[in-house]
Amino acid sequence: MTEATEPEPGAKPRVRREPRQARSRARVEAILGAADRLLSQEGYEALTMRRIAEDAGVPVGSIYQFYPDKGAVVDALGRRYLEGFGSAIDELVERALEGELADLVGTMVDVYSELFRSQPGGMALWAGRHLSPELARADEASNALIAEGLRRIVEHLTGGPGGEPVRRATRMVVWAANAVLHEVFKGGGEPDLETVDELKRMLDCYWVDLRGRLAAAEG
Repeated sequence: MTEATEPEPGAKPRVRREPRQARSRARVEAILGAADRLLSQEGYEALTMRRIAEDAGVPVGSIYQFYPDKGAVVDALGRRYLEGFGSAIDELVERALEGELADLVGTMVDVYSELFRSQPGGMALWAGRHLSPELARADEASNALIAEGLRRIVEHLTGGPGGEPVRRATRMVVWAANAVLHEVFKGGGEPDLETVDELKRMLDCYWVDLRGRLAAAEG
């Protein structure tokens, strides 16, 4: 098994109380599901406690039983999205360690694209990172999580620790992929897959160059 470290949007979950009974857990699921829908369909500005309550079909006061404010709901959603990203990255690392990752760039972009496609609320959350500290923390945590997993893969494929050059390179890859995929998926319709292919070509060139530089440094 790999040793995953998962960055978190905040120092600790900002909840008033954890749901323990089945009824409470179901209510929290309804609240977060409603927040996810509002984010994906209308954006961060539409995310208010009253709108969440209306969409979830619960009294607004019941949200405050668990979350003190909208920022706490965003924190909870960020953690949920991070779980999806973390599972996907862990699977990629496992495949690399087992020698099953022949096309690093193509596989990484495909996995990352599917996360964007399957988590529209998450994409809206990352896109609104400039709107609140909670969103900014969630965006930074997701980027760090993916870059760390990619660093582990690169160091495995190149045969040793790459130090700061690899850390810098993997951060740059995540930033570049983020920017392009946000553009590809932000419309809500069918994504422009030719642009995704162009992203793969661009990152392939960078990957070849990086491997060459690391090999030269080892030599």
